[in-house]
Amino acid sequence: MALIKSISGIRGTIGGRVGEGLSPLDVVRFTAAYARHIRENKSIDSNKIVVGRDARISGEMVSQLVIGTLLGMGFDVVNIGLATTPTTEVAVTMEKAAGGIILTASHNPKQWNALKLLNEKGEFLNAVQGEDVLNKAAADDFVFAEVDKLGKLTVNDTYTQKHIESVLALDLVDVEAIKAANFSVAIDCVNSVGGIALPALLKALGVKRIEKLYCEPNGHFPHNPEPLPEHLTEISSVMQSGKADVGFVVDPDVDRLAIIAEDGSMFGEEYTLVAVADYVLQNTPGNTVSNLSSTRALRDVTKRYGMQYNAAAVGEVNVVTKMKETNAVIGGEGNGGVIYPASHYGRDALVGIALFLTLLAKSGKKVSELRRAYPNYFISKNKIELTPEINVDNILLKIKDKYKDNEINDIDGVKIDFPTGWVHLRKSNTEPIIRIYSEAGSIEEADKFAKMIMEDIRKLTH
Repeated sequence: MALIKSISGIRGTIGGRVGEGLSPLDVVRFTAAYARHIRENKSIDSNKIVVGRDARISGEMVSQLVIGTLLGMGFDVVNIGLATTPTTEVAVTMEKAAGGIILTASHNPKQWNALKLLNEKGEFLNAVQGEDVLNKAAADDFVFAEVDKLGKLTVNDTYTQKHIESVLALDLVDVEAIKAANFSVAIDCVNSVGGIALPALLKALGVKRIEKLYCEPNGHFPHNPEPLPEHLTEISSVMQSGKADVGFVVDPDVDRLAIIAEDGSMFGEEYTLVAVADYVLQNTPGNTVSNLSSTRALRDVTKRYGMQYNAAAVGEVNVVTKMKETNAVIGGEGNGGVIYPASHYGRDALVGIALFLTLLAKSGKKVSELRRAYPNYFISKNKIELTPEINVDNILLKIKDKYKDNEINDIDGVKIDFPTGWVHLRKSNTEPIIRIYSEAGSIEEADKFAKMIMEDIRKLTH
């Protein structure tokens, strides 16, 4: 059993003792803490909180606990039911709500669930706000509403459609161009809410031929739900058989988007954002942002348009903050997360699909040809396990000093930019390990960078 409390929410496995997993009592405690935080800190005159969930087996149970607790804390609840994470974010602003809770453990396996917490802008809580929720939960200091002040429950299942309509209304989404291209599209929605949202979006975009894999929102994930190449063999086979022009794969809450080319090859999760940014920059000059562990290709494409790229600390809330600071027109994360401010400040696979299909239609190229138009980089992901007594911060300082003649970014661990690649070291928040991501023009060179730094760390710890 596992229960992980962080500033972005609480996640855990279902079952087990209180405090050892995501038990009903833990759900109530954390929801009550969030409700109290919103009550004390909201900046708008609203008593509403939106609740949406992915299709996990535990979703109905967790949803009832969360909704009941919010009502008990005196908040009115708008239950939007089965909905993607970006749909829930959009619903918060459309409802003019004081906040929102998304019930999803994202790409984690089926035994996990989580509460992700939103502010009145439909954006994730920042570090200070998240810390306040954690402290309130730890103190068990809640005052529940008296009987005449209990909240009221409203059920509204129209938000998937409203979200799709908002995507179609974006200036850079060209529905007529997509219709005229007569695409055939394959989708793998891992038996979660993507199975509701993606077919509806594609039909609204004028796509008539949709090859569906795992679109039954029952929470029984047919393969590991993280959209990585090793988990996407089935849709790759569909593409190789010539049934579709492009394949889209989403995670259970539909904030990450992986693209499969017409020949079954992986477009690359890192390149979802690169391609969408390329299209946005063609039409909207402006800055871009991704996190420190994302591909250099976004920086290269941004410079091609004479614009400025900025790196943010890892984590969606950090990317959003940097995007606002730099007035970025597009940003996101290398895990297939596209954040397009013209829609909203949240990773959104529906926006990503609509923009990518417009790019594909206007380019007249095949997906594999489009991929070859971008700089080719390879990322190597490694980690070193450390004993708890080792001072990770001290190690990072020594590595930073050793490579001080290179371009260094230390806003989140240490990132060293070499002429032909980079290495990013950051300590885990939950376990005594250092994560080491490296990138170069070949996987061999990326591995070589990683091994060089890992050897440095071994010398420092022995």
